[in-house]
Amino acid sequence: MAIQSILAEKTVSVTELRKKPCDYFIDEPVAVLSNNKTAGYMISAELYEKMVGLIELQSKASRFRPSHERLTQIAEHGSASLLAASEVELGDFAE
Repeated sequence: MAIQSILAEKTVSVTELRKKPCDYFIDEPVAVLSNNKTAGYMISAELYEKMVGLIELQSKASRFRPSHERLTQIAEHGSASLLAASEVELGDFAE
């Protein structure tokens, strides 16, 4: 059985989320669970805009507005890189 990290203090099931989705757009991440696995995270528009602003400050590009396709490519590349990494490359990496 694989262990999965949940990067939020609050969680909600997809079933509960469907009842009142606006209740979960808050100023901290809410992990959305499907079959007890993290399906995604919900945050408020204000927090999302702050996050994008921070990314833009760190980025050489003037704007960070990736499309769904580009976000998918980034996630797949990161996943493949982590899976292909050796123990030496990972070093003291821990979830």
